[in-house]
Amino acid sequence: MGKSHKRNFSAVICLTVMIVIFGYFGYVMGISNMLKTMMNTAHDLVLNTCLFLMAVCVLTGAIGSLFVEFGVVNLLEKLLRPLMKPLFNMPGAAALGAVVTFLSDNPALITMAKDSRYASFFRKFQFISLTNFGTAFGMGLIVIVFMVSFGYSWEPFVGLFGAIAGCIVSTRLMQKFIIMDLPSYKDEYAAVCSETEENTSEESLKKTSTFIRVLNGLLDGGKSGVMVGVAIIPGVLIVSTFVMMLTFDTGSVEEYTGVAYQGTALFPYIAEKLDFLFDILFGFNDPHQIAFPITSLGAVGAALGLVPAFIEQGWIDGNAIAVFTAMGMCWSGFLSTHTAMLDTLGYRNLTGKAILSHTIGGIVAGIIAHWTFIVLSLF
Repeated sequence: MGKSHKRNFSAVICLTVMIVIFGYFGYVMGISNMLKTMMNTAHDLVLNTCLFLMAVCVLTGAIGSLFVEFGVVNLLEKLLRPLMKPLFNMPGAAALGAVVTFLSDNPALITMAKDSRYASFFRKFQFISLTNFGTAFGMGLIVIVFMVSFGYSWEPFVGLFGAIAGCIVSTRLMQKFIIMDLPSYKDEYAAVCSETEENTSEESLKKTSTFIRVLNGLLDGGKSGVMVGVAIIPGVLIVSTFVMMLTFDTGSVEEYTGVAYQGTALFPYIAEKLDFLFDILFGFNDPHQIAFPITSLGAVGAALGLVPAFIEQGWIDGNAIAVFTAMGMCWSGFLSTHTAMLDTLGYRNLTGKAILSHTIGGIVAGIIAHWTFIVLSLF
């Protein structure tokens, strides 16, 4: 098949998918109501969710930058280092990757991994599994602060525990897959650093006052938070709008009127058929709750956009917050980042195994969070 035929085939597939999706919404809701609901929902998400998320990103970015500036990140790395080998089968340097992605997002790990001095700490099977390891902590601080801001004080930390458990499963499973396919990677190092060059900025730090360092840290971190906040807007608007239209029904009225947050309620319908499974695994007591982990597969920022509306509708309890935090952190949009991350590291051929491992890890994170919440609720 020539390039022109392939392009035509792709175009036909694209048109078919678009016709099916919009045809379904148009058939159920009406074309006019469908378009109005899309625009009104996206507009409300911008004003009431995206700007709130950006505020969270700016504040957490400022805090994260201060942690880096004054050595808190290095201290955390040293404290966490003893846990790396027994829990994740990773060298102590991996702890720094966890802290950095927790304070920012998944791609932050790539900048570190491209540094040969950092990569030299890892054998190849460990280095590749960094993709799974770092992703499980992506946007962790933002997710936890966001959940706490709605009045849930301890449930998000149960979710953090679940995310760590899911990370252990995902990382170790990925390592097993790599060693099974490429046994030589068990002993080969990811990089060889012939000579370590310490280019510290101690002299410049001595010339800079503490006040200026604090100010620069806050402003630079806040600026990076704005960039993260802007970066998640497309995901929130596009993904959340369609997920909400597949989650909500007509609302308080009996027919479609084109207002924000109306939909076809397809996800709850499917979830009701599998209600027994989601109840056992995650303790979901409302079929709408399944929309959060589904959205987290593509973008955790978009998944967070669902929470305010879910709370307003009364569809969320403490258990759901714990499970949402666990699965949101562990998955953190890995379907949209894993391919790019592995491609950047030079191991694109292992993307399938990384995705499979992390899918299982996210499910385990939700299960652990649910049952941990059950146990803690007994006290």
